[in-house]
Order: sequence, then C-alpha cells, then structure tokens
Amino acid sequence: MSSKFLSIAFMVVFGFAFSQEKVKYSDDEIHMLKAYYFNEGFNKPATGKVSTVIMKDGTEHKGYCKSIATKKGQITEIIFKDSITDKKSTYEATKIAEAYLYASGWEKFGKVTQKFSNYGMGKRNSVKKITSNDQIYFVNQKVSLKNKKDEKEFLMQLINPDFSQIISVYHDPFAKETQGFSIGGAPAIGGGVIKSYYIQKGDKVMWLHKSDFEENYDFLFGDNAVFMIKYPYKSVDWNWLSGLILEYTKMSMPENER
Repeated sequence: MSSKFLSIAFMVVFGFAFSQEKVKYSDDEIHMLKAYYFNEGFNKPATGKVSTVIMKDGTEHKGYCKSIATKKGQITEIIFKDSITDKKSTYEATKIAEAYLYASGWEKFGKVTQKFSNYGMGKRNSVKKITSNDQIYFVNQKVSLKNKKDEKEFLMQLINPDFSQIISVYHDPFAKETQGFSIGGAPAIGGGVIKSYYIQKGDKVMWLHKSDFEENYDFLFGDNAVFMIKYPYKSVDWNWLSGLILEYTKMSMPENER
C-alpha cells in the first residue's frame, strides 16, 4: 500500500473524526469569514450611460440600455438605443454571451438608504460597493429558476468575478433578506443577510437557499478534504458564504493561479 494512499486515508479518517467536534475560530478568522466579498446585486440598469453587449458570434454593441425584459427578475432581453444613431435594437439573452451595464442611480440611492437604516447590514456591506460607478458584469447562463422550471438562458449578474474560478455565484433578484429588530423608531439592528443565490459548480447550476445550505454543503466544498476539516458545516454559518467560497477557492487553486 503506497504512502500517498495511506496519507489520504488518514486525512479522511482524521477529518471525519475531527469534524464531529465544533471548530472554534479566532476573532480574526471570524472577522474574515463574516466580511461580505460578493459584489452588490442590482436589478435596474441605468438608462443614461453607454453600456455594452457582446454577442455569442463575437460582435459588440454599445448603447444606452433603455429597458430590459425579465422573468423572475432574470434578464431575457435588452433594448439598446445606439449611442450615435439613436436607433433602437432588441437583443435576446439567448444570443448574448455577456453584457456590461450600469446600475440605476435610484436603485443605488435606495440601497444606501436601507444600509444606513440598518446597523447590521451596515457592518456587512460596503457603501463603496453600492455607489461604485463600475460596470456590472452579466453572463449568459442556462438555469432552472428556483430549481422548479425548465432550464432556459438568461443574462445573470455574476457577483464574485474575482474568485469565480471554481464556484460562480449569481445575484438572485428575488432574494429576501433576514430581518433585524428595532425599538420604537430607532434604526434596525441586525438583519440584512441575503437568503438565496444562484450557484454554479462544474456543469451544475442551482438556486441555493439558506434553508438548503446543509444539504448542499458537501456539493459545494466536499471535494477539498482539508477545507472540510477546517470548516465543517456545524462550525460555520450561512452568512459566511462569501468568505467560505473565497477560502475554498484559495485552498483549491494552484498557488500560481490564486
């Protein structure tokens, strides 16, 4: 029996036994895991900034995004007005490879207002992410909405573009947030944790809800034994999801690709 096989077997057995005990983390580790690394999710595009769509055939179009058609919040088509000719064109999501849009100023304003009225949300989410003038990246994705419908192609906002090498996370426009509590007319405390996302790993794309986290934990991270030893399900929390995916990606990628 090879030493390599013995090492792997030992790791698996040790990991299983270790995972039965709840792991304790330092304050710095918890702070790192609680931080929110996903980009802000937006639902309404700005109409006064020049955006870009790139078609599956490689052609590129620039124009003002005058409107979008959606299904369950996901984009099925985009209507552009050409930035030079003012001609309007409709682009179906099934023919678009990716798009770069801007967020509506009104939606940004609403999110900032919500943030400052909720202390819990304020600790997790950055105002800079909400008010950024950066373009928002959308990618064509074939998905079953809420895991209930036939798979169809949509343009979905990728919210972890900087660490999507293994697990891609897409904004769920219909996602709900945990509620905080308040006394009298004071701002709410706590809450603001998003309850669902669309997740892609390999060829599988799924809608992941907070209530299904335990059931899908092994699918997300189970192929990395070292990660599972360090972060067994019973030791983590749903609101650490972005930190967990970031850590899993770092631990799973070759050092020269991190």
